[in-house]
Amino acid sequence: MEQGADRTIITVVGRDTVGIIAKVCTYLAENQINVLDISQTIVQGFFNMMMIVDMNHAVKPFGDCSKELEKLGEEIGVMIKCQREEIFQKMHRI
Repeated sequence: MEQGADRTIITVVGRDTVGIIAKVCTYLAENQINVLDISQTIVQGFFNMMMIVDMNHAVKPFGDCSKELEKLGEEIGVMIKCQREEIFQKMHRI
């Protein structure tokens, strides 16, 4: 775990098309959001990606980034959701 990291979980789900990862990662890089871990799969034409990112040095607040990523997802035909890590962990606890 990164010390001092402001960790956020980003999920991307939808039909697979060219450039999904590139567009999401370009947005993150332009906004100084560091990718800590990434996992992606494609199953029968459906794309699924989960990223853990550090927003500690992000140039915009969490809420703005979340809305902009959601809008980006609509533009490229996928659903993008952002959740703070602590909320994600509490929601998925057994």
